[in-house]
Amino acid sequence: MPELDYAKAMAEFLIRHHSRQLRSIVLSPDPKLHYPLHIDFAELFDENPPVASLVFSQPAEYLLHFDKAALWAHKIVLENLDAGEKGTEKKFIHVRINVNGSPLEFSVDTFPRIGHVRVRHRGILLTLKGTVIRSGAVKMYEGERMYRCRKCKHEFPVYPELESRNTIALPSFCPSERPKPCEGTRFDCVDETTICHDYQEIKIQESTQVLGVGVIPRSISVILMDDLVDVVKAGGDVIVTGLLTAKWSPDLKDVRSNLDPVLIANNVRRTNELKSDIDIPNDIMMTFKQFWSDFKDAPLKGRNTILRGVCPQVFGLFTVKLAVALTLIGGVQHVDASGTKIRGESHLLLVGDPGTGKSQFLKFAAKLSNRSVITTGLGSTSAGLTVTAVKDGGEWMLEAGALVLADGGLCCIDEFDSMREHDRATIHEAMEQQTISVAKAGLVTTLSTRTIVFGATNPKGQYDRDQSLSVNTALSGPLLSRFDIVLVLLDTKNPEWDEVVSSHILAEEKLKTHEDSDSIWTLAMLRKYINFVKGYFKPLLTTEAEEVISSYFQLQRRSATDNAARTTIRMLESLIRLAQAHARLMFRNEVTRLDAIMAILCMESSMTTSAIVDSFGNALHSNFTENPDEEYTKQEKIILEKLGLIDEPFSR
Repeated sequence: MPELDYAKAMAEFLIRHHSRQLRSIVLSPDPKLHYPLHIDFAELFDENPPVASLVFSQPAEYLLHFDKAALWAHKIVLENLDAGEKGTEKKFIHVRINVNGSPLEFSVDTFPRIGHVRVRHRGILLTLKGTVIRSGAVKMYEGERMYRCRKCKHEFPVYPELESRNTIALPSFCPSERPKPCEGTRFDCVDETTICHDYQEIKIQESTQVLGVGVIPRSISVILMDDLVDVVKAGGDVIVTGLLTAKWSPDLKDVRSNLDPVLIANNVRRTNELKSDIDIPNDIMMTFKQFWSDFKDAPLKGRNTILRGVCPQVFGLFTVKLAVALTLIGGVQHVDASGTKIRGESHLLLVGDPGTGKSQFLKFAAKLSNRSVITTGLGSTSAGLTVTAVKDGGEWMLEAGALVLADGGLCCIDEFDSMREHDRATIHEAMEQQTISVAKAGLVTTLSTRTIVFGATNPKGQYDRDQSLSVNTALSGPLLSRFDIVLVLLDTKNPEWDEVVSSHILAEEKLKTHEDSDSIWTLAMLRKYINFVKGYFKPLLTTEAEEVISSYFQLQRRSATDNAARTTIRMLESLIRLAQAHARLMFRNEVTRLDAIMAILCMESSMTTSAIVDSFGNALHSNFTENPDEEYTKQEKIILEKLGLIDEPFSR
């Protein structure tokens, strides 16, 4: 089929299926902008398989034909506008191919891992998935220039060659297609025919979630042009479809130049909004509903059944497991009328002696989250935990740190007290405002860090109960106040607890008679449950819950010193988040008195406030009770007495 017929078929396809997009482009006022026209490859393949096959196998040539067909199609739409509608002819329309739902998305040859990209992928329409770890500045790029033959006056376009560092190579003789060849060898540049494009380079890295232990995540450079520039920032998850080629690495002294693979993007799909979603079948949802129906008369017993699946290899530690579950589930983000956001994500810090299971909980929490980054205070990259500016090939680029890479997920930080100084200065904004403001090397931007921070640290020497938490951990008070829960795990001498733990370790078979391992939720089931309740429930506070939280807050304000007053303001927000998280955990869409009291118990067990009830004691020695509902009734009575609400009837 001649090229003209292909262009005609492409234009007919665009008019038939994408006339609304074409009409929107025609009615846009600015004729000099670059307009995207999004099409689905699956739809093109069903409509015209030969054209789809050529776009896949020879994208460098046929994507240009598609762009020309789009210009042709938009002129037809312009000519057929309704009376009174005013449109303008556009110069630049780029067809963007979306491979979602097409055969290209399910083949390892067309959708490989970044680390599996090879020479055989060069020249085809390739799709890669990764996380943006670096983003460069937007530049101007000369994409096309017209030349005229001095002999026959034939004009032809010349495109720069990426492999030769975007240099323009003129042909050896005139490319005019005449019966008698011109064979001219001297050409002049036609004035005002140079077409420039916006140009940006980013680097994407494959996700560590899909890699095995010991596998180094690979990265690849991606070139964005025109309407694609600045659509993603460092830390964003993207699926990029484009043409794989290569370019020479920068000239460096005593370094051999190589051809580095690079992907010229045709379409960029951001997946940050989708990364928290997991397809949960209806039968699994019915399983959850049936589970809570079975525990309708003993809801806390059902909750504890779920909590036993959190890090089951660690015996006991009920308080820690409850805190981990509430932190991962989180509360509901609130945005007031002025646009100020109050975060819904909770933060958790474990402070404890060596050997108390802190790292076990970090690793298990990372498995429960769809997106997670595990690092240490000093073990992170040059970007640290936040972001830094690095020089790559003579150009300054932003390199994302752990908090930015974990945007929308979980960031586990071991040895939290060993952070670098610049991380300590910027992590305050990252944890509370959930953004990082950057002004480095002329790069000024704001990056999103909507992440849950789960930290673990050892006390400085022997933990001194007479000293404040800030002194024992060498962390500042403002930084500690960012954490909703701070649990202290002290390996104190307790003969009864030592006997129980030693029996569990040495006689695990014996313990199976008391705790049926089949009743423990699996990691996969627990992960589905957490994602389901996070997406399905948006709990609101009831009047009873508000009264309990308000009374507790006022009690803390009265007992707090001037220096701690600011902390209790944040404590109120933390209480609301924890109460909402507990309501979600209990499979409810409203926050009841039970949820508010459990949030207070978690806050009290953090040992960062003056306790009104010694409910849990040392978090390390907390264990699951056989009758949690009866135990709660006792705790509820004690707390309501302290809050002056004992005369009111109990309700759950």
